[in-house]
Amino acid sequence: MDMTQQQYQQQTEAEQAALWNGRAGRAWVDAQASLDAILQPFEDWLVDEVRAGSAQRVLDVGCGTGATTLAVARLLASAKGQCVGVDISEPMIAAARERARRESSPATFICADVQRHVFAPASFDMIISRFGIMFFDSPVQAFENLRQAARGGAALRALAWRSPAENPFMTTAERAAAPLLPNLPARQPGAPGQFACADRERVSSILEESGWTGVDIQPMDVECAMPEKDLNGYFTRLGPVGLMLQEEPDEHRRAQVIETVRTAFKPFVRGGEVRFTAACWMIGAHAPSA
Repeated sequence: MDMTQQQYQQQTEAEQAALWNGRAGRAWVDAQASLDAILQPFEDWLVDEVRAGSAQRVLDVGCGTGATTLAVARLLASAKGQCVGVDISEPMIAAARERARRESSPATFICADVQRHVFAPASFDMIISRFGIMFFDSPVQAFENLRQAARGGAALRALAWRSPAENPFMTTAERAAAPLLPNLPARQPGAPGQFACADRERVSSILEESGWTGVDIQPMDVECAMPEKDLNGYFTRLGPVGLMLQEEPDEHRRAQVIETVRTAFKPFVRGGEVRFTAACWMIGAHAPSA
């Protein structure tokens, strides 16, 4: 790696750490209940995958505020299994630990960068992720590190978003607000972020290069919903538009953006609910057997 690439990687890593330990992390903590409800079908899928695989020690990558980690820990509790959640966001890990304390869960949490954290070698027999693998600055390095943490034959089961074009709900706020927020950052294909795993061939190549075998990536379309009353909080706190609105000093412009974006979401509002189709990848692979 030349110095220019190294400097770019370090800058991007610093930006991701600052983002998830700052406004984005706090926003996800504030929206925890609403987001957990929207993403419940994906949590259920991962729990079913753990159940089918008879795993005993599971690592949840990009665990956020811990919903999936806690659900898997409940599943494994009777068999004395363990689920460990890892995330780079201190606010979200703090929230996850508090949730575990409240329900007396055996789940544990690590605040760390998955790309560099030194996990005990061959210590997990399954690795899962609910939309937590799209934010790596060095994805091959991250998946190599996870493979080393996996026992021989351990399964990887992850969920990631497909393309922006297949997820119009996810980009509605950006498209509507763009004329009013000229500094709204454009999404870069493949860059760390929500749609970093949109290209199936790229994801497959990353996994194979990092030493995983039996890579299988299949589309999944899931109907999701949230109460209409939660919509404004969703787009004014989360995503690129939400992050910019948190910093917008001009109250008139802020109100104009909110009204414009709220109108743009009308096609998704039906009978007091906001409904949309989430277009994702189900990503599967295995660590090589010893």
